[in-house]
Amino acid sequence: MWRRSDRCDESIAARCVGFLLVVLANHSTSGADYVNPIFGEERQITRGAGGRILTNTGVWSPDSQWLIYDVRSDPAGDKFDGARIEAVHVESGDVRVVYESQNGAKCGVATYHPHQPFVVFILGPEHPTADWRYGPNHRQGVVVDTRRPGVYSRLDARDLVAPPTPGALRGGSHVHVWDSDGDWVAFTYNDALTEPGLRDIGVAVPNQKVQVKPGHPRNHDADWFCTLVTQTVPNPRPGSDEIKRANEEGWIGNRGYVRADGTRQQRSIAFQGQVVTQAGLEVTEVFVVDLPDQLPVDVSKLNQLTGAGRLETLPGVSQRRLTRTADRRFPGLQGTRHWLRSAPDGSRIAFLMKDDTGVSQIWTVSPATGEMKQLTRNAFDISSAMSWSRNGRWIAHSMAGHVCLTDSRTGETRPITKQSAESDVEAELKPALPHPLGEVRKEASVISPDGLQIAFVRSKGDGDATTNQICVIDLDASLNGTDRHQ
Repeated sequence: MWRRSDRCDESIAARCVGFLLVVLANHSTSGADYVNPIFGEERQITRGAGGRILTNTGVWSPDSQWLIYDVRSDPAGDKFDGARIEAVHVESGDVRVVYESQNGAKCGVATYHPHQPFVVFILGPEHPTADWRYGPNHRQGVVVDTRRPGVYSRLDARDLVAPPTPGALRGGSHVHVWDSDGDWVAFTYNDALTEPGLRDIGVAVPNQKVQVKPGHPRNHDADWFCTLVTQTVPNPRPGSDEIKRANEEGWIGNRGYVRADGTRQQRSIAFQGQVVTQAGLEVTEVFVVDLPDQLPVDVSKLNQLTGAGRLETLPGVSQRRLTRTADRRFPGLQGTRHWLRSAPDGSRIAFLMKDDTGVSQIWTVSPATGEMKQLTRNAFDISSAMSWSRNGRWIAHSMAGHVCLTDSRTGETRPITKQSAESDVEAELKPALPHPLGEVRKEASVISPDGLQIAFVRSKGDGDATTNQICVIDLDASLNGTDRHQ
């Protein structure tokens, strides 16, 4: 594990202890297949050229056999210009093309339905033009049944002509994620007709077809009903709970969470909201929005325009701020880009924030009470998005070039992959530290539904080129009380 004293930042010796633990944990053979003495085997699943990228959640099929990802044109996968959604079988390495975009459209950021063979992903505009090409305001969500590759249904309708059609949006949606029942989909939204800096969270509900009137060449119908669930403003008042951006969201719990009074909130979303402090500093805090159990019976009055010309928020939602960190030495959520992730029972929401020494750690906050706790006390920054094991015991993430597991009870962090990339401190201590397996990318360390595998991506050098390869670590069944052969 990686731990440190309160004075670790003042002592090179203390940092050396963490570094030596890294070396000891990885003292084994080199090569693509590495057997960790505690947790099992790391396997490279994909081969060949390609800038493959895993989404930060929902990348596993319900049976934990397939991984969904997008393929981008640049070898490293840093540009969002992919044309294919693919799935790879983790045992055989068999690759299937789920969708290939047409007519200049871009696609990516795919996630699986938790129980059915469906995937949802971003699709950009076909036949892009100078005034309507891929961007936050011009994308949509589409759903593909993997048993019928290449055929999609639209998640969100678009209506750019006033008055708006109930259930339709006026902009772009992205990072679409089903709730644990597979009933509703949450997404981030940018309106194409209002202030460009605003960002909201929306939800899509199935079996509510939306037909949009003609009048704009980019209007289209959809098979789902969409509505916004957050409240944002162009210019938040300093010191208030008003926010300009709502993003990096995640569903809370498999069945919501238990309120302080003992009742259950069935459907909620945690998200990052940007507030302005009394001193005028923009800070990111944790917010939650509690949703009604279902849409109103009469949806004809939803998605009307406000006096400011924006789409109205779904009635019956309650938006609350959970964290208040303006007085800390490093206020607000800090660290690599990440999405808020809830424990399966909904009791805690994990996020990243710097400690008083400037190291990015995992913290948690209760959606019921707002109680905030520091979980990890590591010497190195948490360097990726996170995922929880199905029993709530472990949080997977990367740190100092490793994929790691953090014990959600104790905060102890253990490396489970061979060293791949070095932190600034490690470079200072040992400049010649090798990178035999390639760099662990920051987008994803995602535990499988059966709790027995973690998926992530390594950037690998191949001569003068770089490719992104999807890798999997097999975990010991004792970590979550499951048996791979049951």
